[in-house]
Amino acid sequence: MGSRFPSHQLSNGLYVSGRPEQPKEKAPTMSSVAMPYTGGDIKRSGELGKMFDIPMDGSKSRKSGPLNNAPIRTGSFGGAVSHSGPIMQNAAARSAYVTSGNLSGAGMSTSASMKRTNSGPLNKHGEPVKKSSGPQSGGGTRQNSGPIPPVLPTTGLITSGPLNSSGAPRKVSGPLESLGSMKAHSAAIVHNPAVTTLSVDDEYSFKKNFPKPILWSVILIFVMGFIAGGFILGAVHNAILLIVVVILFGAVAALFTWNSCRGRKAIVGFISQYPDAELRTAKNGQFVKVSGVVTCGNVPLESSFQKVPRCVYTSTSLYEYRGWDSKAANAKHRRFTWGLRSTERHVVDFYISDFQSGLRALVKTGFGARVTPYVDDSVVIDVNPENKDMSPDFLRWLGKRNLSSDDRVMQLKEGYIKEGSTVSVMGVVHRNDNVLMIVPPPEPLTTGCQWAKCIFPASLEGIVLRCEDTSKIDVIPV
Repeated sequence: MGSRFPSHQLSNGLYVSGRPEQPKEKAPTMSSVAMPYTGGDIKRSGELGKMFDIPMDGSKSRKSGPLNNAPIRTGSFGGAVSHSGPIMQNAAARSAYVTSGNLSGAGMSTSASMKRTNSGPLNKHGEPVKKSSGPQSGGGTRQNSGPIPPVLPTTGLITSGPLNSSGAPRKVSGPLESLGSMKAHSAAIVHNPAVTTLSVDDEYSFKKNFPKPILWSVILIFVMGFIAGGFILGAVHNAILLIVVVILFGAVAALFTWNSCRGRKAIVGFISQYPDAELRTAKNGQFVKVSGVVTCGNVPLESSFQKVPRCVYTSTSLYEYRGWDSKAANAKHRRFTWGLRSTERHVVDFYISDFQSGLRALVKTGFGARVTPYVDDSVVIDVNPENKDMSPDFLRWLGKRNLSSDDRVMQLKEGYIKEGSTVSVMGVVHRNDNVLMIVPPPEPLTTGCQWAKCIFPASLEGIVLRCEDTSKIDVIPV
């Protein structure tokens, strides 16, 4: 049966008009789903244009499909070369790449540049467009590949160890830092605003605690008493007033000497006898004493000479003994006494876990806060002209600080509060957004007169730290 219209039989036995569809060569597995032929105009690409927020042109739509008698171009993998992204307007690009649907071979030649397979959009030069993870400038907003991790808000909590640029604790693997980097790290810690540097004025001194007007009044009274006693002794030859003045002067001088020598020990006893408070029931603004275990914040310290790591307080002091003809350690150094030549004391913010309630509080001792430490120092090394060369570490420590060691009797003391040590802290409770803190009190704390011990009252300014010699006490691992 002949007919002008060609027909063919399907696999199910039906006859349909039209020529049988040409078998297509299987596309390579690495190529993506073929997209309709756009003729170089992305506005005619249907759903593909919607992906890039480009308005469609509905009046001039083209349907892409297989064209008859079109040869199939193959790439380097032997399959059809295809692109699933939009193609920009460029004739050279269209001639060098084959889109979805087989094109007729009219006027088109095969080029060696067709041996590439891409699954993304092309730019106007026919090159793959690089994907970026940030917003694109110009045009609509593009979808990024993969979710962007959210930026975590700052919580204000102090963590142990250094932080990276995103605010998370930095993980370090491999060998430790070199000696040069450790020196730079130590210098950075000292000049860190989070580190409070304590001076000699922060130590206990009876002269500083005793009121100056009362001291000068006592001196004036005794001067007048000696003058009156001497005048009466010379006029009427009666020495009773002069003897009374001498006895009173001796008693007052002994009392002042007693307070100068035993004043610090009396204050330590006052701190020890002060009752501990429970942080769970402490009110905001209440002055409390808390005893517990120390935990470092994000700026741990290291002792100067012994290099003890993860400390919240460090103190290193160099003393010199001045004989009859030896040099003075400082301007106020008297003969036959020990004088302070150099001192380094630092303290930072730390956490304390209360023994009474188990709560954890942040102690604000860094950033230049007022702190009065009562931490016992231990003698690390005794040096005299005979054994000064026996400790190279000590000579190296002196050299870093430009201190001479020429025939001097020296003594190095060092104290520290290491992580895991038990300390007592006295300060004011402050609650801020459910964060429990201990801050310096606005007014100094007065110990009062201890009549049984013949001790005058003393003032304790700022946060009071009390810790025994940690070199003789086992710390609690935290």
